[in-house]
Amino acid sequence: MKILATISISLLATTTAFAPHPSTRAFTALHSTTEASIASTANDEVNASNRDILVRCASGKQVERTPVWLMRQAGRYMSAFRQYSDKYPFRERSETPSMAIELSLQCHRAYGMDGIIMFSDILTPLPTLGIDFDVVKGIGPVITTEVRSVEDVNKLKDAECVNFDDTLPFIREILSSLAKEAEDANTSLIGFVGAPFTLAAYTIEGKSSKHCLRTKKMMMADENRSSKAMSLFLDKLATMIGNYGCHQIECGAQVIQVFESWAHQLSPKQFEAFAKPAAQKAIRIMKQKYPDVPVIYFANGGSSYLELQRDMGADMIAVDWSVDMAQAREILGPNIPVSGNIDPTILFGTKEQIEQAVRDCIDKAGGPGKHLLNLGHGVMQGTPEEAVGWLVDECKRYRGKDA
Repeated sequence: MKILATISISLLATTTAFAPHPSTRAFTALHSTTEASIASTANDEVNASNRDILVRCASGKQVERTPVWLMRQAGRYMSAFRQYSDKYPFRERSETPSMAIELSLQCHRAYGMDGIIMFSDILTPLPTLGIDFDVVKGIGPVITTEVRSVEDVNKLKDAECVNFDDTLPFIREILSSLAKEAEDANTSLIGFVGAPFTLAAYTIEGKSSKHCLRTKKMMMADENRSSKAMSLFLDKLATMIGNYGCHQIECGAQVIQVFESWAHQLSPKQFEAFAKPAAQKAIRIMKQKYPDVPVIYFANGGSSYLELQRDMGADMIAVDWSVDMAQAREILGPNIPVSGNIDPTILFGTKEQIEQAVRDCIDKAGGPGKHLLNLGHGVMQGTPEEAVGWLVDECKRYRGKDA
């Protein structure tokens, strides 16, 4: 019994000796609470920065990592998207709010890009001027309203008097709903418009065109002063497009991208004489009314005259894939924010090739946080879905060569 008592006393003494002092327990609890508070604050800061990282980058600010979104990120490469595109015609999908909202969100839910872009088309506002169009599966855009002469241009509706809520009522519903979704998803909302020359060329040609001959004949007639139809049409479109961009901002868009999709049809001289002044006017309308909303200008196929894009009036220049990003940086200069420009066909490569292309593009643009990553054109139909995820994930992960 004495032995047992001795053992019990010894164990009690040992337990007491190794028990934390009340002040130690208090310090440990305080330390844990402080760590949790710091972690929570850090998470809040990360979440807050993610919400507007694309907007800040598009405004020309250096950010904490390279943000990413993809042209045509809402597209037929996704099986979920094809469930709609195989069943419903394009205009029904883009002009029915419930469908347009769902198609805008699918890719963000899957891949977590740094922005949600409205599912729509650059031709969507043409009916506000009385220009009828459709998008026919297997053919593309078809425009039935003829614009060839000054008389044709004068027959169009007054661009200054367009009420977008009356003529395109679905846009407000789509964008206002997406603005709420973007806030809940802690990301940004991107709107977009077509540039005046591209919309003019589509209208004049009536559909996609290999040589854009009718449009070029109108430009030459304008140059020799035998007809000013081209200049008048571009000016009318510029006014409408500028106001349409403002309308999108008023509906919730935080960034506007201007698509000059037919820039590849233009020589540098033609760009400077026709497309550039019209695009500048549209951008100027947006920036004068909403100076704090960044505008990105993208001339697809315009890399041969990048030096002419320095003074577009946009906050950022998006670069197509046909020029090396380091060379584009050199041409545009250090003070022009850039976006782009991975070759879309890279997404048909291996995971390693895609990740290397991401790192190369970021490095050539100046390093992480120095530009807005995108493709140099849209995501192609048939692109493996997992490849898009690999690109987005690597962009968000990459912290530079020395990290």
